[in-house]
Amino acid sequence: MTEAKIKTTVVGSYPVPDWLIRAPSEQALTDATAVVIHTQESAGIDIVCDGELYRFDVNHPETNGMIEYFLNPMSGVRTDLSFEEILDYRSQTGMGFRTRPPGIVDGPIGHGTLDLPSACERALSLASKPLKFTLTGPHMLAKTVANKYYNSMEELAFAIADVLAEQVRHLAAPVIQLDEANLPGHASESDWALAAINRVLDAANGETGVHLCFGNYGGQHIQTGDWKGLTDYLNGLHADHIVLEMKSRPPRELEILKNLRPNLGLGIGVIDIKSTQVETADSIARDLERIEGVLGGGRIAYIHPDCGFWMLPRSIADAKIKALVKGRDIFECRS
Repeated sequence: MTEAKIKTTVVGSYPVPDWLIRAPSEQALTDATAVVIHTQESAGIDIVCDGELYRFDVNHPETNGMIEYFLNPMSGVRTDLSFEEILDYRSQTGMGFRTRPPGIVDGPIGHGTLDLPSACERALSLASKPLKFTLTGPHMLAKTVANKYYNSMEELAFAIADVLAEQVRHLAAPVIQLDEANLPGHASESDWALAAINRVLDAANGETGVHLCFGNYGGQHIQTGDWKGLTDYLNGLHADHIVLEMKSRPPRELEILKNLRPNLGLGIGVIDIKSTQVETADSIARDLERIEGVLGGGRIAYIHPDCGFWMLPRSIADAKIKALVKGRDIFECRS
């Protein structure tokens, strides 16, 4: 069978199975992760993810544990918050989608008990296809935590990046993806955000990707902006490819991607995770024809959903995964 020119993948998160929530245990988590990976493999996804089920935190539904899972185990982060600290956090701009900080940084950031290699190894043992391991990037982690120790947010981001980089050095997954969901709405911070994320990307042993989106909570965009303001950031990434929200973006933004360096693989979102309507395979194939007509042949490296699936019902997420693969196959048969 001829290898596909455009690879299919998912962004990371998957709806947590009801039975895992009702009866959580290490064995149940392993079983659920196996189900998530098998679902993707059965649908024909080329680069699979573990679903991030072990990160889900019912007490912090705004960000699905993509913050707490990484920050709370780190040394230097305090999670017992005073009422005054909570009120002060709520007065900050840009954090309106959260009700409280994941923690207070009141000492030097260190690894603490964070252990990403163990989660990566579990997923690798369950996958028969290439695995992508995902982690939240230093910009978003620095933005969401309350800083009472470092002189600036930039300094905090670099400290977090150093911890993440050392963890990433020990990850054996073929693909490592960093997620930065806050930066697209704050392009003015892209200079120091770029320096921080590149510290982490440079530590990876395999292929690297960076996912960026404009946020999603209950099907809503939670920040404004466009890709034009991030052109220099994207071109400066020490990454092999990017994973962009595009399905729910204005079609004219495709033109912006033509300004990106030719050796940066383009991952294009063709599945709208903010909608419960399942895309048809034919509509995805038509989208790919339109996108390639703008970007040029051979420019698309990956297609994927706009963001993670964690807010959708499992049946809808699974149907969208199947449509993604079938749509790619139709497009390549026509090409």
